Amino acid sequence: MSYRITNLRDYANEYHKSVTSPEKFWSEIAEQFDWKKKWDQVLNWDFETPQVNWFENAELNLTENIFERLLPTHKNKTAIIWEPNDPEADSIKLTYGELFKAICKFANAMKSQGVKKGDRVIIYMPMVPEAAIAMLACARIGAVHSVVFAGFSASALADRINDCEAKMVLTSDGNFRGNKNIPVKAVVDEALNHSDFVENVIVLKRTGEKVKMTPGRDLWWEEVLEGQSEQHEAEVMNAEDLLFILYTSGSTGKPKGVVHTTAGYMVFTYYSFLNVFQYDADDVYWCSADIGWITGHSYIVYGPLLAGATTLMFEGVPTYPHAGRFWEIVEKYKVNQFYTAPTAIRALQVYGTEPVEKFDLSSLKVIGSVGEPINEEAWHWYHEHVGKGNCPLVDTWWQTETGGIMISPLAGITPNKPAHASLPLPGVQPVIVDAEGNELTGNNVEGNLCIKYPWPSMIRTTYGDHQRCKDTYFSSYKGMYFTGDGVKRDHDGYLRILGRVDDVINVSGHRMGTAEVENAIDEHPDVVESAVVGYPHEIKGQGIYAFAICDASDKSDQILEDEIKQLVRKIIGPIAKPEHVQIVSGLPKTRSGKIMRRILRKVASRDLSNLGDISTLLNSEVVEDIIKGANLD
Repeated sequence: MSYRITNLRDYANEYHKSVTSPEKFWSEIAEQFDWKKKWDQVLNWDFETPQVNWFENAELNLTENIFERLLPTHKNKTAIIWEPNDPEADSIKLTYGELFKAICKFANAMKSQGVKKGDRVIIYMPMVPEAAIAMLACARIGAVHSVVFAGFSASALADRINDCEAKMVLTSDGNFRGNKNIPVKAVVDEALNHSDFVENVIVLKRTGEKVKMTPGRDLWWEEVLEGQSEQHEAEVMNAEDLLFILYTSGSTGKPKGVVHTTAGYMVFTYYSFLNVFQYDADDVYWCSADIGWITGHSYIVYGPLLAGATTLMFEGVPTYPHAGRFWEIVEKYKVNQFYTAPTAIRALQVYGTEPVEKFDLSSLKVIGSVGEPINEEAWHWYHEHVGKGNCPLVDTWWQTETGGIMISPLAGITPNKPAHASLPLPGVQPVIVDAEGNELTGNNVEGNLCIKYPWPSMIRTTYGDHQRCKDTYFSSYKGMYFTGDGVKRDHDGYLRILGRVDDVINVSGHRMGTAEVENAIDEHPDVVESAVVGYPHEIKGQGIYAFAICDASDKSDQILEDEIKQLVRKIIGPIAKPEHVQIVSGLPKTRSGKIMRRILRKVASRDLSNLGDISTLLNSEVVEDIIKGANLD
């Protein structure tokens, strides 16, 4: 049995079963996988602690459930299609058999350098097949991978290396991205000037860029593979052994290492992939995300490969060398399911429909949206011009912390409604609560989105700081996981995600903690204090607007603004660079000293209609000054 839902009645039956007998529901799905040892108990949980164990004491290896389980029928089927940045360069296709040999060789290579079960390995690489091979090789030997987006700065990379005490870094000489050549290895070298944990750096030759190789530490990818066997016996893992750590920005400024474990993540990503995208055996599936984000983990690598799918990886960007590159790739490989971010759709809207109409998109059966709520204008453009009005559009809601898609239409099954994530997947029990934690039942209600029962792929802890996990996700509302998002349930019972209600900004689908950006701004020698808020951005979903108090200086505001933007870019990366920096004389604060970001968000969003009662502020006079100096064009 594949446990793929095929119609609305199926969905209703499966959902009812999943919430009335969740352990039975998930155990039946888990039965189709290969286990070294079956579980003693399906689920053991307590949200107060919090502590969640799925398939307790079971033993397995996730990669055996991709390869040993599927090779008898999938050995010659294409597993990964790789499309390079340059459309004139050669693409690569790897069958399941070829991919398995590559993973075994690299697993043996890492073990030859002393990496063992439980060691942490940082993957800081471009979107090349070797990045997926590295992830799967780590899973094969029981090492814990932590993929860091290869656009992050040396400082951000060093923070992540040090937090998880990584033993090895996997990287490349450089990274082709659009018309840029990014010196990836140089970033690693700079990061390692601030870390003492890494013993080896393995470097893939991608761009041919000349790089510095530190003797005794740095090794070429090709060299470590020499003489390695194409066979490898997988490490036996406990169901709750760590599979990976993925860092996401937090409100304290220090990135959070979100921990996902082996068995539950495996079961949920497989099940959600199969049902949301309605994948058929001969389909070509393409998710345009980077594997540095959770979307790439769950729906480029693990979910599709566990389902025996053909998954496409793309190294480049949507607009290089032309604005029709996405659609050219769809035509080239006859893509059936296409999954991308609203940011990309909005960026491509600017170019009109001509780049879309040049290419044959008739192979598309499903289109999808991920990373942030999609606005109605972008939804309609995507549905009408890319999907030609015929493709179901799966507007998926989920998070790094949830591990997999939680709320989404099932393609061709759930009736579409623009900009609505719609209904929860089986096994997911969302609730809407008010500020006091009272559940709001019925339709036409709006509040905060929580989940009241565990699901297999949920966060287990934040690496090295379990209290932070509890404080962030399980303390706001007793007995529930708090998502940090606002939500509305409409008259049909459909859920519409309203966006963040905490101090996290969602830029192009990438979550940035306001404190992390503020900490970077505060590194500027002339900055006394700063505050960062998100505001609606027609391309990115949210942009970053920074307010900064600066010391008396002979520099102009323009020079200070430019310096602050470049400093954030250097410390965190281009994704975090503020769109606007406003130099201010003060920040609106309560009498207890808390910055009133609500007012700053109003200013940044150009919504001055209702600032509320500002008379209770410690310094209400600064509000008028901020409004006068705001960029409200």
